[in-house]
Amino acid sequence: MASMESDLQHLMHQLGERLVPAQLRGRIGLEKETLRVQTAGSIAQTPHPGPLGSALTHPYITTDYSEALLELVTPPFDDVRETLGFLHDLQAFAAARIGDELLWATSMPCVVSGEESIPVAQYGHSNAGRMKTIYRVGLGHRYGRLMQVIAGVHFNYSPQPALWPALADLRGEADGRDFRDRCMMGMIRNLLRFGWMVPYLFGASPAVCNSFMDGRGAKLEDFDDDSSYLPMATSLRMGDIGYTNRKEADTGIKANYNSLTEYVESLRCAISTESAEWARLGVKVDGEYRQLNANILQIENEYYSSVRPKQPLERFEKPTEALESRGIAYVELRSVDVNAQHPLGVDESQLRFLEAFCLTAMLIPSAPLSETAMADIDANLLAVAHRGREPGLVLRCERGPVPLQDLARELLTLMRPVAAMLDQGLPGDPYRRSLSEQWGKVEQSALTPSARMLEDMMAREEGFYRYARRLSEQHREAFRSNCPLPREAELTELALHSLTEQAAMEASDRYDFDSFLQRYFDGSLVGLSGVRTFIR
Repeated sequence: MASMESDLQHLMHQLGERLVPAQLRGRIGLEKETLRVQTAGSIAQTPHPGPLGSALTHPYITTDYSEALLELVTPPFDDVRETLGFLHDLQAFAAARIGDELLWATSMPCVVSGEESIPVAQYGHSNAGRMKTIYRVGLGHRYGRLMQVIAGVHFNYSPQPALWPALADLRGEADGRDFRDRCMMGMIRNLLRFGWMVPYLFGASPAVCNSFMDGRGAKLEDFDDDSSYLPMATSLRMGDIGYTNRKEADTGIKANYNSLTEYVESLRCAISTESAEWARLGVKVDGEYRQLNANILQIENEYYSSVRPKQPLERFEKPTEALESRGIAYVELRSVDVNAQHPLGVDESQLRFLEAFCLTAMLIPSAPLSETAMADIDANLLAVAHRGREPGLVLRCERGPVPLQDLARELLTLMRPVAAMLDQGLPGDPYRRSLSEQWGKVEQSALTPSARMLEDMMAREEGFYRYARRLSEQHREAFRSNCPLPREAELTELALHSLTEQAAMEASDRYDFDSFLQRYFDGSLVGLSGVRTFIR
């Protein structure tokens, strides 16, 4: 590790001679999920609010699995403060347009009255809208609806274009798509290797409402009559009660991250190979679709991973087709919990760290991942999710078992020259300040969000529901006090335009739905007019 640190320091110095600091800082976007809940804390049964626009066609305000699970999407910005400002405006805009409902402040859901209390997202009568809904219906049949309403924050990272030719020159390679894709896949492998750091530092879901656990059989402890928890947990969301492709062991399908070509091929195998188990569910039964198909994955996005390579879709393009055609545009880090202690669920210091984390992961060596390495990655993530603050916790790595604290110190030390370079020209050294903050959490686990959440619950004698509701109400008042917003007129116009766009789509479908679905899967829809990223 010392040699790697020296090499990275030298590389950062060389990049600093060729680029200004702003060209080393990434472009950062966020996707935040948040449940709409009724005043009593149960999941809202109301439709997606009309004043927010169309969930199918709005570029920034949509829904995820459930009609009640809002997803707020920012564009990428060159500075995380701009990203947070845009997210703030989206959340404040939404909070002011949902009546008496609350935007739930935590990753884990509120009061759940069984599977049927979770309304599946609806996207209108167009073929694209119906496909989105049926995909979600299929997820419910395959994995159950409960895990689908767990909320998270996705951190989207891409390097500045100017970085590529400078890095290629230093490595003696030609700058081009192949070079960039290899660098981005290397970053993804390292983000998987070191991904346990994210729930340790930022996990904020150590407890859950018992209504969520009903019948799930997980071995949690009683916090009170209404809540369960694990004393040393960081992120139950990322643990074995969260959303995972639990049938992987049976199907033998596992994404291959050793090259973009292998990644695409492994997902294509999964979306084209029939599963006997899913076939028993039926696809179209009594004239109603239960799922899009009976394959191991209905579509690529069904494969859960804490990190994904991404390329924006063009109309009815499949994600694998977009990656194969144009390469990796950005990397999506999906393991970030919603932190109830912050109104936005994330803060600037956290985003500064994640940006430096991604850049470090791209610049250091990244060997291919063997089956053993992938097993270690899964084991480490689960161990940290359930027991991350346990004193002396040991993780698995190539050189054998190593204490979490030692591995964390090595990684934070490795990140120092990256943070120093990113800080150049910025007042207050925000990247190094964030690094120091994370170092404090490694030395004292009581400083982590998961520990602070449990401490707050215990001090106030609040179970999970009361804790989450109190903070949800506080955040609602804070957001509503900030209206009107600088982007108020822009977001209002976007909402109206998205409704018009959805109506136009519904009026212009060329095919019946069965034909549409067949044409989507055989690729003959690409090039037709339609919403650009309708599969999310």
